[in-house]
Amino acid sequence: MTEAIAATARWQSCAIVEIATRTPAIKSFFLRLSETFDYTAGQHVDVRLTAPNGYVAMRSYSIASAPSDSKVIELAIERLPDGEVSPFFHDVARVGDTIELRGPLGGHFLWPGPSNKPVLLIGAGSGVVPLMAMIRYRKASGEPVPVALSLSSQTWGDVLFRDELLELESSLPDFALALALTREPATRRTDFSRRIDAGMVADVAARLPGSPGCAFVCGSNAFVDIAVDAALALGLEAGAIKTERYGA
Repeated sequence: MTEAIAATARWQSCAIVEIATRTPAIKSFFLRLSETFDYTAGQHVDVRLTAPNGYVAMRSYSIASAPSDSKVIELAIERLPDGEVSPFFHDVARVGDTIELRGPLGGHFLWPGPSNKPVLLIGAGSGVVPLMAMIRYRKASGEPVPVALSLSSQTWGDVLFRDELLELESSLPDFALALALTREPATRRTDFSRRIDAGMVADVAARLPGSPGCAFVCGSNAFVDIAVDAALALGLEAGAIKTERYGA
């Protein structure tokens, strides 16, 4: 996101129409836009909270829902104990409350559009959110683009969008899923019981029908660094690897 793009995006008031618990630490908030906007899978929005004393807290959250004509977008928000915004959503926000939001924002971490080359997605924890928007868009659009997702989570119960991803794996012939559990053994033979490494990324990429034309990586700084090095080792050009980072 550039400052120029943020400056032109208009703030609007959105109503929370649904709240869904996804994992012990993550909930999805479905917001009804007062002004519909067009967006591309991978983009994000800014959310602004204003306290009674005038204090303002603002955070950026990726859009989890696929672009559509609907006025409702989904934000999957992880509760951070020391956060200023996420505790409000998890502990205070209720259906019917209104939230200030502006977007869409972001111009580099975007679904590539029609392509004849496979796409490799690599995420950790809540970093799967913009990747999920891409996967959902891929399904809804019917674009014949093979996709593979490598997703790292601490435990089976921490896998964000787990049931939906498993269903997509079984119903879409051109979608490959590999989970990497870092704090418990994997139970599926196609998954991993360790942190991400170059061998894992190469294994997942090999499940595609051809070499990936691009890769999208979203996670912590350390995770992204390892994943990018692994993607480069596959032969991808640096410009074909798009990254989003969170945390310190």
